[in-house]
Amino acid sequence: VHYTMGGLWVDYNLMSTIPGLFVIGEANFSDHGANRLGASALMQGLSDGYFVLPYTIGNYLAQVKLGAVDANNASAKNVAQDVQERVNRLLSIKGKRTVDSFHKELGRILWDYCGMSRDDAGLRKALELIPALRAEFWENVNVPGSADNLNQSLEKAGRLADFLELGELMCIDALNRTESCGGHFREESQTPEGEALRDDENFAYVAAWQYAGDESAPILNKEQLHFENVKLTQRSYK
Repeated sequence: VHYTMGGLWVDYNLMSTIPGLFVIGEANFSDHGANRLGASALMQGLSDGYFVLPYTIGNYLAQVKLGAVDANNASAKNVAQDVQERVNRLLSIKGKRTVDSFHKELGRILWDYCGMSRDDAGLRKALELIPALRAEFWENVNVPGSADNLNQSLEKAGRLADFLELGELMCIDALNRTESCGGHFREESQTPEGEALRDDENFAYVAAWQYAGDESAPILNKEQLHFENVKLTQRSYK
């Protein structure tokens, strides 16, 4: 409910699997994983930013010889072209709804159907509403201004386009995981006393969803969790 929980894998120095890409704070999973405690996440952001990254990134850069940037690199040119086309598309729609109105509607859908408490029917409903909202966004959003100056509406629109994709994926993942665990409470999976009921036999894995194209469903990759010194057991908050 607070934010997107979990995050990217990082090593001891907070570097991801991509050399040179460091991930800190709530964006990685190094200390707490899929936590729902705001104080814990705040601590992680402070410790990573103040005490860890200033040293680890400096050590990394001291050992890396960076060559000159090739402005004609094909990959770089393709990315720049894709971004420019996306910006032009957002600015050219000139619809009747503001970015904020779409943002609030997406938030309401996720709050109502994919909050801490979810069920099968609600998640399926969200997976009907979000694609429809995304289609309307790309047909009816109004982004005032231009790309020549600082444009907060354009910045918001770009982020919201990503949020629409992420929101749908969150619902797909939540629908697939029929257990209750961490910040994910499936109403169909609870004890007679109303406690969260886990299913470690079928869901002791990290879900990594793979993009398969705009017209294809994402592909689920399972990274199995293995425990040697800790025995998985049902948690009680009583």
